[in-house]
Amino acid sequence: MLNTPYNVFLVPIIVLGITRVLKFIIFYFRHNRDLAYTRKHAMSYGHMPSVHTALMTSMITSVGYYEGITSGAFAVAIIMAIIVVDDATRLRVYMGTHSEYINMLRQKVGVDGEKYPDLKERMGHRMSEVIAGAIVGLTLTVLLINLLK
Repeated sequence: MLNTPYNVFLVPIIVLGITRVLKFIIFYFRHNRDLAYTRKHAMSYGHMPSVHTALMTSMITSVGYYEGITSGAFAVAIIMAIIVVDDATRLRVYMGTHSEYINMLRQKVGVDGEKYPDLKERMGHRMSEVIAGAIVGLTLTVLLINLLK
């Protein structure tokens, strides 16, 4: 693949795929090499590294490289990244806190667990997961851009 107008799209998509595979592998080894558990939980929200952040970092870097950092596309990429990463870190953490309280109330009231199962409490990313996602996204993007030259 040479420098084409599609690289600004393809590079982040490739980074997305690689980061998902990396996240799966890390989750697998962190959870005692339990493949069934990993397949069920690894691609849920949260965990290391943040795929959202890797994708957004790759998008910003790709748009900046291919379109220029003074382009309107770069400004839109920055704004989108801020929204997505803020959602992944802050909003979903609040949702997880609400789920904790709802689960606690459900247990105290004695609601039927079969009919109303526990809500997922871990939805957002920790700061370390976001930083790791940014590092993975930037590193993979720079490598791919150099490979595609």
